Amino acid sequence: MTRKSAASRRPKNVRNAPATADDTTRVPAPGEGKRGEQGYLGYLLRQAHAAVRLTMERTLADLGVTSPQFAVMTMLNAYPGLSGADVARLTFLTPQTVGVIIRNLERDGAIVMSPHPVHGRILQWTLTPRGATLLNACRQRVLELEKRLARDLDSNAETTIRRWLAGIAKDLQGD
Repeated sequence: MTRKSAASRRPKNVRNAPATADDTTRVPAPGEGKRGEQGYLGYLLRQAHAAVRLTMERTLADLGVTSPQFAVMTMLNAYPGLSGADVARLTFLTPQTVGVIIRNLERDGAIVMSPHPVHGRILQWTLTPRGATLLNACRQRVLELEKRLARDLDSNAETTIRRWLAGIAKDLQGD
């Protein structure tokens, strides 16, 4: 049996690429190349979201709260009595994921369920005092992250960015 050369082992779409000793390409760091000002806006938004979410996960970890749980509690605090389906829409999570989160938060005494006064099959969720206390602890940490995000912005720039981001969501909602 004969050994194939390095060029013949490469996939066809890279067959004409020059072979190097280690054949590795350095991945650019955030802020470089397509991960920086040359990148697509959608990619840059996703990259920023991933960085914020990871930082938030680390920030909330010792409280035993995940980013999705924080989002659910935040929405239930802002809009008490939401159904699980409403929570899913507001938090950009699947109904199945929200179902698991709600069960866990209910088990931990952070939220409580009540039937809708008119449509009894619809379950409404609200924060308990324990849930409000937990949310406040989370919020203090997340507010520090928010300050970090806005530290290089004056109030006009921050308002412009908030309007721009909200406008994107509003504009693309029906797509």
